[in-house]
Amino acid sequence: KRQVVSTQSTGSPLCRMYAPVVVLNTNIKRDSGRKAQLSNIAASKAVADVVRTCLGPKAMLKMLLDPMGGIVLTNDGNSILREIDVSHPAAKTMIELSKTQDEEVGDGTTSVIILAGELLSVAEPWLNKNVHPTILIDGFTRAMDDALEHLNKLAFKVDLNNKEELVNIVKSSLGTKFGANWMELMCDLAISAVRTVQTDVDGKKEVDIKRYIRVEKIPGGEVEESAVIPGVVLNKDVTHASMKRRIENPRVILLDCNLEYKKGESTMNLEISKAEDFEQALRLEEEYIRNVCNDIIKFKPDLVVTEKGLSDLAQHFFVKNGITALRRLKKSDNNRLARATGATIVNRTDEIQESDVGTCDLFEIKKIGDEYYSFITSKNSKACTILLRGASKDFLNETERNLMDAMCVARNVFFDNRLVPGGGAVEMSLSNHLMEKSKQIEGVPQYPYKAVAIALEVIPRTLAQNCGANTVRLITELRAKHATNPTENAYWGIDGNKGVITDMKKLGIWEPFAVKSQTIKTAVEAACLLLRVDDIVSGLSKKKESGGGQGASGEDFE
Repeated sequence: KRQVVSTQSTGSPLCRMYAPVVVLNTNIKRDSGRKAQLSNIAASKAVADVVRTCLGPKAMLKMLLDPMGGIVLTNDGNSILREIDVSHPAAKTMIELSKTQDEEVGDGTTSVIILAGELLSVAEPWLNKNVHPTILIDGFTRAMDDALEHLNKLAFKVDLNNKEELVNIVKSSLGTKFGANWMELMCDLAISAVRTVQTDVDGKKEVDIKRYIRVEKIPGGEVEESAVIPGVVLNKDVTHASMKRRIENPRVILLDCNLEYKKGESTMNLEISKAEDFEQALRLEEEYIRNVCNDIIKFKPDLVVTEKGLSDLAQHFFVKNGITALRRLKKSDNNRLARATGATIVNRTDEIQESDVGTCDLFEIKKIGDEYYSFITSKNSKACTILLRGASKDFLNETERNLMDAMCVARNVFFDNRLVPGGGAVEMSLSNHLMEKSKQIEGVPQYPYKAVAIALEVIPRTLAQNCGANTVRLITELRAKHATNPTENAYWGIDGNKGVITDMKKLGIWEPFAVKSQTIKTAVEAACLLLRVDDIVSGLSKKKESGGGQGASGEDFE
């Protein structure tokens, strides 16, 4: 039988309306509307769950295997998420949060992920009830402004000259880390290092941790042997056996040029027709190095340090004149050395002036373990090196991460000396304040505002869970404490070691205001950003197309 197809209806507007129009490529997957929002929330909650157990003094460690086969053993939120390879775009956004938090204030990387995940989690029921994301975002933003205003009232200033108070603040940061076993030592190292590099430039405080503090990790020995060296420690030995290995008050010249014959930058051919020409070429090379060395020797330095090479002939001239030389330094080490000695890094030897020569108290080479280290120290140095000793590389890496967090906390306090109570006290006080204020808001906007108050309780709740306490009973008790007298009991939080509620003033658990305010801002803004997304278009990369790769659940999102 022939099939009869009617052509009369194809021209009707109704049929044209429902005709399928393919715009996107066939191997593109698209999630839009409610499905995209719920997908983002699920991904964010999954990332938050990864680091949830890493909060508080009873935090668990994560063991991660990197692509090179190395092991990362840590409970630092940023370090964990940095090693994890995720495919979902929302999960990538969440990981960026902890990176931002780490760069901005250096601490609170775990808290910000947990809080952002919880904010999206409390938004989910309202999305299911068809509340528009814009209304949720307005409520979240309003709650954030009120929370930061209340946070200002809770903050108080600390005396930066009082070392005990500074130690207590750094202790609060280290209390949740692996380095808590050597609390006093780590606090002293962090505060001494930050104090060393602190400078005043045109009336402004400057504390550059990344550039002027170096952590030198040397496996072996005991942790107690760790110390802050006021100056620079280099994993270098002298280039010639006859050079001095200890010099007091040396004159130092820093160079950024080769102390060997200058080679041609491109391929260079030299045609030699007789033996005299060859001898002359050698003589010219020797003469060039002699002139370069004479430019340096006339300033009578005791120590010459260069970032580039140092030929045998140049070493010979230096040894004859009693000069010690180090070669092939990193640019960052040379910059630190310039700050420690007051010398200027010179690019050409014929441009050296007396003002470019620096000095320090002592240059000494010591053998630690199997390696030789050059110590260039000065009491007035504005750059320092933290010498870390320990049993293994994994141990040293984790101790370094803890120490960096502690130094960031100390730096934040030097810039902004306001503190707020730790142990989940701030979050519970903010939650109680927002819950009370939400009663004054009418209509639907009240619910997202109240949702932020509920979400803030996730920090004390997680602290209670991680120390194995009865979470429901403890949180109810803490909530009641804040509700009965919000002003007097604002400093009550959870003791993460014992699993009881206590006054943070008596316990001495403090957090810098900068860290806490940044955590709240970053978490709320990230939640608002992900709630705005209503369409996810994911496709394969060209490489995967040919190999018949996976679709939207694959690894590449474009």
